[in-house]
Amino acid sequence: MARSFAQMARSAEQGGNSVLVPKVPVERPPLEIHKLGSKELRAPARRISKVDASIRDLARDMLRSMYTAKGIGLAAPQVGVHRQLLVIDLDLEEAATPPLVLINPEITAAGASFNTYEEGCLSIPGVYLDVVRPSVVEVSFRDETGRPRRLKADGLLARCIQHEMDHLHGVLFVDRVTDELSLNEGLQQQGFRRSDVQSIR
Repeated sequence: MARSFAQMARSAEQGGNSVLVPKVPVERPPLEIHKLGSKELRAPARRISKVDASIRDLARDMLRSMYTAKGIGLAAPQVGVHRQLLVIDLDLEEAATPPLVLINPEITAAGASFNTYEEGCLSIPGVYLDVVRPSVVEVSFRDETGRPRRLKADGLLARCIQHEMDHLHGVLFVDRVTDELSLNEGLQQQGFRRSDVQSIR
């Protein structure tokens, strides 16, 4: 049975979380987050064969960079590392709530219902547009210790996981936007080029 995020968070708290870092901005974030137009964002990520200290170090650096940018999710390709690693934290105000680290994540099932919700991305700052996604997903992955996990997610967590997993395949949320007028306006207002979007239809 897949465990909920709340159950996993409690387990991580009880057992200690080896990637927990302060949820505050740092003066010099350790990693640069690439922006729309960068080739780094379009390269597929490779599976991680061994979960070791270097992977945990990367997760911590990703979290520090994410917290500094005031984001709730970050994928390794966004910082130029083409490995299948995501970090997610939907509870930025609570220091004790551990982040979620997903290594080699795979969606094993998706619900039949879909919903539309406004998304943004640290790689496309200032652009917020509606995207349609499955409202519930089940995901298998390894955590920061290398242990296999399964998670059933809905709501914002399900959306965040799908959004970040897209990055592992070189897909950005703007590629999924169907409202062409809003897409063009949003990109233009923030100085991004429509030609850098690879629309999925």
